[in-house]
Amino acid sequence: MVQLLRRSEEILAYRPLRQILAAKPRTTLWSVGPRDNALSAMHLMADKNIGLLVVMENNAIVGVLSERDCVRRLVLAGRSPEATPVVDIMVRDVVKADIGNTFADCLNLMHAHRIRHLPVMENGVAIGIISIRDLLSEAVAHHAKVIGELERERLTMLTSTA
Repeated sequence: MVQLLRRSEEILAYRPLRQILAAKPRTTLWSVGPRDNALSAMHLMADKNIGLLVVMENNAIVGVLSERDCVRRLVLAGRSPEATPVVDIMVRDVVKADIGNTFADCLNLMHAHRIRHLPVMENGVAIGIISIRDLLSEAVAHHAKVIGELERERLTMLTSTA
């Protein structure tokens, strides 16, 4: 019988974040400064087709700004995007993942904090963003692989008994 998941990283929950990020197309970590205006931040998100920016000051994360933050804290509050600095609408308590975390760690953080993006840190430096969509893609690919292996095993069992 074929042995399906042989190593811990083959079990989806234990897959290292480093491995998940390696499979993702390499992208730039897009950021703004806390004193940039909200309109420029929204333009950057639209131009790059992303839903979250990291707010950086002196090479450190001081916040994050999502499309949802812009809608709720800016548009619905009737504030001017040109006159509102990012610092006034960003989330300051940033939940982060470490490159040493696993798929399950990231999923648990996102669920517990009701967020869809995690800045990924390595040695105290932000190196990327992992999104719930990235984790979903990883889960879909993993399950397709497991189903393929089970189908091959079933076919092997059927042909060996014939």
